[in-house]
Amino acid sequence: MCCVAFLMPAGLVAQQASLSSAPPVSSVAIDKKVDELLRQMTLDEKIGQMSQLFWDKTLTDDRIKRGELGSYLFLTDPHEINRVQHVAVEQSRLHIPLLIGFDVIHGFHIIFPVGLAQAASWDPELVEEIQSAAAEEAAANGINWAFAPMVDIARDARWGRIVEGSGEDPYLGSIMAAARVRGFQGPAIGTPGHLIACAKHFAGYGSPDGGRDYDSVYLPDVLLQNVYLRPFHAAVDAGVGCIMSGYMDINDVPASGNRFLLQDVLRKEWAYKNFVVSDAWAVYNLTAHGYARDPEDAAYRGLLAGVNMDMGSDVYLNNLPKLVANGKVSDVQIDDLVRPLLKAKFELGLFDHPYIDEALAKSELASPKRLQLARTAAARSAVLLRNEGGLLPLSQNTASIAVVGPLANVKKELQGSWSFTGAPEQVVTILDGIRNALGSKGRVTYEPGVELKRELQATVNPDTMDPDGNRKSDEELEKAVEAAKQADVVIAVLGEKDDMSGEYASRSSLALPGKQDLLLRELVATGKPVVLVLVSGRPLNITWASAHVPSILQVWFPGTQGGNAVADLLFGVTNPGGKLPITWPRNVGQIPVYYNHNLTQVHEDSPKFASYYWDTSQAPLYRFGYGLSYTTFSYSKLNLSTPKMTIKGSLNFSVDVTNTGKRSGDEVVQLYTHQQWGSASRPVRELKAFRRIPLAPGETQTVHFTLTASDLKFWSPETRAWATEPSTYDVWVGGSSAATLHGQFEIESSGNR
Repeated sequence: MCCVAFLMPAGLVAQQASLSSAPPVSSVAIDKKVDELLRQMTLDEKIGQMSQLFWDKTLTDDRIKRGELGSYLFLTDPHEINRVQHVAVEQSRLHIPLLIGFDVIHGFHIIFPVGLAQAASWDPELVEEIQSAAAEEAAANGINWAFAPMVDIARDARWGRIVEGSGEDPYLGSIMAAARVRGFQGPAIGTPGHLIACAKHFAGYGSPDGGRDYDSVYLPDVLLQNVYLRPFHAAVDAGVGCIMSGYMDINDVPASGNRFLLQDVLRKEWAYKNFVVSDAWAVYNLTAHGYARDPEDAAYRGLLAGVNMDMGSDVYLNNLPKLVANGKVSDVQIDDLVRPLLKAKFELGLFDHPYIDEALAKSELASPKRLQLARTAAARSAVLLRNEGGLLPLSQNTASIAVVGPLANVKKELQGSWSFTGAPEQVVTILDGIRNALGSKGRVTYEPGVELKRELQATVNPDTMDPDGNRKSDEELEKAVEAAKQADVVIAVLGEKDDMSGEYASRSSLALPGKQDLLLRELVATGKPVVLVLVSGRPLNITWASAHVPSILQVWFPGTQGGNAVADLLFGVTNPGGKLPITWPRNVGQIPVYYNHNLTQVHEDSPKFASYYWDTSQAPLYRFGYGLSYTTFSYSKLNLSTPKMTIKGSLNFSVDVTNTGKRSGDEVVQLYTHQQWGSASRPVRELKAFRRIPLAPGETQTVHFTLTASDLKFWSPETRAWATEPSTYDVWVGGSSAATLHGQFEIESSGNR
């Protein structure tokens, strides 16, 4: 068979060109190359492109040589990546390179703050820069496909994977989804030093029963459309190269066999042209759901749903040939699924530049610029939850500080989950960050106080009282308390280890794990000022602390430079400016709790006929969008360009924001709306715009926002369509979802999307 233009040119065998040197190719030219290649491929070679395997050193190269493998995942060694690419390009019949996928979630070598922390920055430009930096490292090491961003909306803090996403709000989630796609991919797929991004997990994965990972999801259309699908749509609009289908049942149909999601919504309504990969073994596990009869039926259902690539299970390779042979699946169906996979490889430039420069791979892992970015990102992601009496920032002339807690002197744990290729030895601990900041100016003592393990709560928090009602002796805890008594200030670093949040890390309780709550109470009882530094991937139950601990700083899992960033915050080098991307519950009994709920019945003659708990406050501990600063801000002069908006028009808002304190600081200016009446009950507030701005002491900025009628559209369960409806709308602008500066406008006529 004659060679065609895309086949390997002479001399490429010896070439060690970087993937980043691949020039962009026009879409028309790529489509032509894909069609030419498809005409030459056998059925087995096509199905091979639809198959991805987990890397295993014991695997032989035979499948690659036969063209029966399209992708590896969890292969990260640059030398080995080059080797298998040489096999694919030089020893397979059609010289088709491999996609190399990996979970580049919040960093590759240098680890940045976790996804929820990044969302807490309310800084999409920063988030884009973070993912671009991660992409540069990964691409230099041979990775060309990231299994991120995770864009699942999460309203239940018990769910472990809340740590990976952007929280509860569809607007904030959409802005962050688009920023992450741009960061990973650059202006277009194939941009030098970037990767294909993969938005996951389509769709509704973040709302499992009981917050239990992998459990069934039940979402009415109105929630699916107005909340859970919106960040995915934003990722598609941003050009995301891949969508990952989920593990779970959604409304009794598994997501990886769900034709409504993958065909009706993704392919038809959104006109998505790129490829879909299943989550690991998700197509094969259609049998485990009781949805598919056997693996052959699972392969058939996954194919019909539109899953282009099977991750891990080989269910396509083992069963699709039989389905084609018996006429159940056509060659056209196979070609339609293979085409986007080949297109992605051409867009990446892999056919022309399949290899990486291994020397460059090593040099990319030692970037001072990225370390500084990691430090900046961790500081901008932290949220100051409480600061009574202005305890923070601490003076760098503080004579003695007791640093206490099981997370104060740890490295790996600060990286958070999905940090497989990080370098824990390079992580700056919070203890070391504090020591770095103080130098020889003050005395720093350290005691862990308690041990922290991922075990059943009953096994790590036994009864601490003896029969006479006295607390049992605990040597480590007593040492920590004694250290606190000898210090001027106590910094308690408490929370969760990295394996307590993430995949298969759901919790039935939000309590501080182990004996940490007891330790905190004992520290407060010393009478010394206590700062709680909270390390976690989710909101935890700190209701007692919120009333008894003067200062609380939520730093999430801050990453490689976490310790230095936390010290910058504690000593006022950086002023906290992060805001919560999720509502913080008082206790687990309030879950699910979220700010954009609907109005409910109110009976004028009896307060009993309203939605409330009789045994606790109705308000969350901290509201969505909340976060303090070492300075203060005021809002005034909310102006609307017109009191009425037409369906084709827009409305301009302006508001004055003033730094009324004595320190420079950032404020996140947030705009919320509420539709007062229409075809459906609408949320009490919905975030529609935000901007993070820096302000010097005494400075006032006039911040401008523009809303179009389209920004106010929603999917109505009554009309079963998208529309912006005529109504009266409230608008609030302020520093959280509890903003009080209020205005009002009207939309005069309706319109459909």
